Amino acid sequence: MDSEEVSDHHIDYPALWEYVIQAPHCREQYSVHGPDHWLRVERNGCILAARTGAKAHIVRLFALFHDSKRLNEGHDPGHGSRGGKFARELHGHFFELSDEDLSLLIYACNTHTEGVHHDDPTIGTCWDSDRLDIGRVGMRPSSAYMSTDFAKEIADYGTTQPWLHLAETYLDDPISHHLKYRNWGEN
Repeated sequence: MDSEEVSDHHIDYPALWEYVIQAPHCREQYSVHGPDHWLRVERNGCILAARTGAKAHIVRLFALFHDSKRLNEGHDPGHGSRGGKFARELHGHFFELSDEDLSLLIYACNTHTEGVHHDDPTIGTCWDSDRLDIGRVGMRPSSAYMSTDFAKEIADYGTTQPWLHLAETYLDDPISHHLKYRNWGEN
């Protein structure tokens, strides 16, 4: 659960999410790269981390930051680097990581649209968790683009549904987790 993660890695997920969601951005409420996408990526990452050996706290942070500084919904070179820079700016305020873990997080954000595969289980899991959510734009995930064997299995199966229970270690309600900030843009 979140309380275990907070004590182990000094991460206040609720406060961090709220801050990032409220930060200036160019997304509309139902953006394909907005908070409900980030939450699905987080859930996917938690599912994957249960079997890939990835550092789940990094995967969860990647989910939040990887698209947080997009300038548009289309081709946006540099958005991952801007998200990585934002993570670095908030490091020490909402979360604390070792230098090694912070480097992994920033690398995963910076390169998530450029890299095809990665052997590091944490980086591969970050990228795979994002790629497993490609259905939001009408495409089916392809195992050819996945780094981890588990993500390849899920992509071939076509849905994360049979594995949602694996995210329960980190998330209170994996089934509806992606709806957590459903009304974030409404005032």
